[in-house]
Amino acid sequence: WLPLYHDMGLIGGIIQPIWCGRHNIMMSPLSFLQRPIRWLQAITKYGATTSGGPNFAYDLCIRNITEEEIDELDLSSWEVAFNGAEPIRPETVREFTRKFARCGFNPKAFYPCYGLAEATLFVTGGFVREEPKFETIDSERLAEGAAVAVDDDDVDYSDDSAEGPKTRQLVSSGQAVLDVKVVIADPDTMTTCTDGQIGEIWSMSPSNAHGYWGMPDATRETFQAYLKDTGEGPFMRTGDLGYLRNGELFVTGRIKDLIIIRGVNIYPQDIERTAEQSHPALRPNGAGAFVLEGSGQERLVIVLEVERKYKDDYEPILKAIRREINREHDLNIDAIVLVKAGTIPKTSSGKIQRHACRNNYLEGSLKAVAGWEPTPLKPATPPSPRKKDNDDDESSDEAKT
Repeated sequence: WLPLYHDMGLIGGIIQPIWCGRHNIMMSPLSFLQRPIRWLQAITKYGATTSGGPNFAYDLCIRNITEEEIDELDLSSWEVAFNGAEPIRPETVREFTRKFARCGFNPKAFYPCYGLAEATLFVTGGFVREEPKFETIDSERLAEGAAVAVDDDDVDYSDDSAEGPKTRQLVSSGQAVLDVKVVIADPDTMTTCTDGQIGEIWSMSPSNAHGYWGMPDATRETFQAYLKDTGEGPFMRTGDLGYLRNGELFVTGRIKDLIIIRGVNIYPQDIERTAEQSHPALRPNGAGAFVLEGSGQERLVIVLEVERKYKDDYEPILKAIRREINREHDLNIDAIVLVKAGTIPKTSSGKIQRHACRNNYLEGSLKAVAGWEPTPLKPATPPSPRKKDNDDDESSDEAKT
């Protein structure tokens, strides 16, 4: 069902089966989005062994497929359920495995991986028939640029008031495969990072594209990077942040999406996830967090989608968002906008377009149903005419697998 106009659908869904000489079943992306069970029904009907998509696809199945419908499925043939999107959410992997275990889904079938169009898709992946690897890290040290592992036994998830480090759990996107080499580099000094140090993900591979058509400057910046400490290269710069641990790649976010408030690095997806989970009326994968700068201050804004069926008072939602973000991240939100379901800007693979969300906020074009804003937020300068951001580009950010 993956769209064929970006890399995951074109290369993973069409070219790979042709190259392998394998039987391939295709369906319209719209058919899946309208009724997610159609995807799993097709796997059941044809005994499919390999299929997958971005993280949001598994979330749709979790939310929309009923227990009665599960009784009609047989997912025992599914050997590789690739999940190629960052962030790959641990709760999605666990909940999908739990919900569909009784119709034969094997937890070892889950296959987290990482790639992008500029690498003609694949960069890292796990080993088939191995369960996904999780790592719990200290959130406060993450904000300082270090991934410090925390023993799960030291974290009491059942007691919100318990003392201990605030944590974030990540899913490994696997290891570099075949003749691919992955390094983590400091994006400013262009030097190699140590294990557990956050930096930009660089890839060297014969699968890397030669450049962007008719864009020599962008080609040089992205595809011709060399490490200054070793002279090794050329690498392709992905624009993604992450770290390596014993060869396993953990993706933490995008450089251009990173939020810096009072000198602290904040990953917007962490804020978004906390906000989404603060109230049942908020839609999963329906939040965008960004910063406005003005009057010498950074102002944190979040836009969230509300479920269509919700018709009650919005004030409890707004209070819950503020409370949970303050509790989890020690941050105060400067503005919240609740919008109609399905209206927040996204790419076709379900990623939030945070820059487009910010522009829509400044232009007043969001489909708002409610909001909270203690003081009017005005940028220091009006937004400039918009250039095409990478997160709107079907061949770049959106196509990250």
